[in-house]
Amino acid sequence: MAVNIPFVYRYEFDYAVLEPVSPLIRRMTARNPSGFTFNGTGTYVIGHGNVAVIDPGPLIDEHIEALTEALAGETVTHILITHTHMDHSPAAAPLKQRWQAKTYGFGPHGAGKIAEGKPIEEGGDMDFVPDQTVVDGDRIAGDGWTVECVYTPGHTSNHMCFALLEENALFTGDHVMGWSTSVIGPPDGDMTAYLASLEKLQARPETTYWPTHGTAITDVQPFVAAFIEHRLEREQQILDCLKDGVHAITDMVPLMYTSTDPRMYPAAERSVLSAMIRLIDSGKVTCEGEPSTRSHYALEG
Repeated sequence: MAVNIPFVYRYEFDYAVLEPVSPLIRRMTARNPSGFTFNGTGTYVIGHGNVAVIDPGPLIDEHIEALTEALAGETVTHILITHTHMDHSPAAAPLKQRWQAKTYGFGPHGAGKIAEGKPIEEGGDMDFVPDQTVVDGDRIAGDGWTVECVYTPGHTSNHMCFALLEENALFTGDHVMGWSTSVIGPPDGDMTAYLASLEKLQARPETTYWPTHGTAITDVQPFVAAFIEHRLEREQQILDCLKDGVHAITDMVPLMYTSTDPRMYPAAERSVLSAMIRLIDSGKVTCEGEPSTRSHYALEG
């Protein structure tokens, strides 16, 4: 869902073009625009000659063929995955087969929640398992580039950002997008973890963000601060709805998302559910039964 944050950039681009965007970074956008992906999934290439690919994208033949042709004469040595939604990781398989490159990621879909003993519903790229599991602080070195792994759960429990040390830049996947806020859908999505991960970025030194959807973010501190403020405002909207006698998320969303296309309401309901779970955990809200979009919620006390 797009939000009126004044720091959002929009840009013109060509599909199937591997465009240089910095001395070490090139980007190609897949032809999969939607209400969730904006103009499409941005696949990044780091380095020259022996290169790393970040988020190779969806299984779209045109995108995979264009990326392969654009990298003719070069060798993909590393494939880095921010998370396992279907527009990010599935194309890793054909790239791995083409170049025999290792894949790197936090783990399979739902890995962060599974580690806590919580079951995860299917819906992501259930086939992806990284060749090399990485954790927060790990470094991956290639030919002329070095990446630090920055664990940022919230959008998904296995979400990993990657910091390019040579350019003081951060590949933010869907954790911080360049056009909209992220959908945080339980059970794998976790609003408390998401806000903590945003605060984590505020303490880091990077001055440029390269999101998978949208263009570069250069005013990173106010941008992240606006995202945090936006989520806290949503929580206040929920509390206001409860004060006004609106007790189900399905009834709250049209009141909270007045400028959002109604076709996006189901995704909005999932993010509100995640915020509601955070309010329950903080003792501000109670729920009759298991939290869902149609459950009955009330203010504590």
